[in-house]
Formats: sequence, structure tokens, C-alpha cells
Amino acid sequence: MSAVGHYLEQEGIATVQISLIREHTAALKAPRALWVPFMLGRPFGTPGDKIFQRRVLMSALSLLQRTDGPVLADFPEEAPADDLGVQVDALACPVSFPRPNREAPIESQFEDEISQLLAWHRLAQGARNRTTLGVTGCSPARLGAFIASWLTDNQEHVLNDTTIEPAQALKFATDELKAFYLEAKAAQPGRHTAASLQEWFWFDTTAGEILLRLREKLAQDGDAALKGMATLGIVPRAVLSLLSTRKNGIG
Repeated sequence: MSAVGHYLEQEGIATVQISLIREHTAALKAPRALWVPFMLGRPFGTPGDKIFQRRVLMSALSLLQRTDGPVLADFPEEAPADDLGVQVDALACPVSFPRPNREAPIESQFEDEISQLLAWHRLAQGARNRTTLGVTGCSPARLGAFIASWLTDNQEHVLNDTTIEPAQALKFATDELKAFYLEAKAAQPGRHTAASLQEWFWFDTTAGEILLRLREKLAQDGDAALKGMATLGIVPRAVLSLLSTRKNGIG
């Protein structure tokens, strides 16, 4: 969007954008941008909170008064917590899931975890009558196998479409698998918020552990595109901050 903004500005059209990844926007020097500290996919924060969303929108539009670009302002508020529980009468677990075998290789744990979440995802899709999965055309099991391969010496470079560059294929795979996990978890009994889902995924699942390991490996990669993904392409800023806090024994 930053690049599009430059083209529009050259034609005399003032632009402003909302940024979820500050580093990308800063590097591309967007004419005007408002960075928001929200989850990826939620540029206006909490769904349904019209008052909060209006504050975000008005903050972004106010930057149109600036002519000293590039402008990159920070939105000062965190998004309010929201309830993401799937409302299903008499919701019950459709199958009993065994606890993961921590003695097994992490790839096997990953495969088992995805298999155990399939029933929950079917329940979520039935309750919501929609899903965000389908961009890659691959099953969750295939996505998991592809991602796990990047931790080995036998990494796969092609996910489905052979015309897609390896870094982009990996980005599509990780984004879609995260969506699968979060949709499945939201269908489980209990009340779920965006914060609690993020906490669960990154610190309680094998998938989160896999992606954190993958980020460390990509940071050492000689390919600029893959190394760039390690910055914020896989793990959100908020998670990196929380991870750092935990490692330092704070909180």
C-alpha cells in the first residue's frame, strides 16, 4: 500500500494508510501512515466496536492535513479485549484428544496437533458458516508438513503453485495455518479473546514453537527475502515483546 500511495500522490491525490507492520511502512516511506498495535488482520481493532474504530479512522484521516511527509504516526491505544467464542447451543467436544507426546519428535507432535484440531475446525466452520482458509488450496496437514520441512535439511520450496517464490509460499502457509488454529480454538468451550487466542497459539501449541524456531533459522538465512520474513513476517511484534519479557523474567 505504501508504494500505491506514492503513485497516487504523484497524480495529486492525497493518501493515508493504516499500518500493522511498522518496519515495512517505515522502509517504504509511505506518504502518510498510522501504525496501530493491533493483531494482523485487524487494522481497526476490535470487530463491532464502532466508537473505538471511529477513533482509529479519525486519527488516520487527521494525517491528511500533514504536508511534511513521509509521516508515520503511532496510534496510542491498544485494542479493547473482545469475545471470540463461537455461540453454539450445548457446545460439546466431538472427540477426546490425547495430550501430545512430548517425547516424540517435534514434527510428529506438530502432525498430531493438527489432526486433533480438525474436528474443532469443522465445528467452527459449521457454526460460522465460513472460514478464511483456502488461499493456498492445501489441507492443514499439508501446510504443517511444508512448514516443518523448513526446519530440516530437506526443506520444500514449492507448496502448491510452482510460480510462487519460496519466501512467499512460506508466508502463505504460515498465515493460513495460524488461521486454522485460531478458528479451531475459538470453537472450543469457554470465552476467548484475541489476546487469549494469541497467548495460546504462541506459547501453548507445537505450532507456535515451530514458528518461533523457524523465525530463528530464517534470521540466519542468506536469502534476503527469507531473512526479511524473520523480522516480522512470521511472529507479530506483540509476541516478540512478550517473549522478550518472559525471557528476562519480567511480569
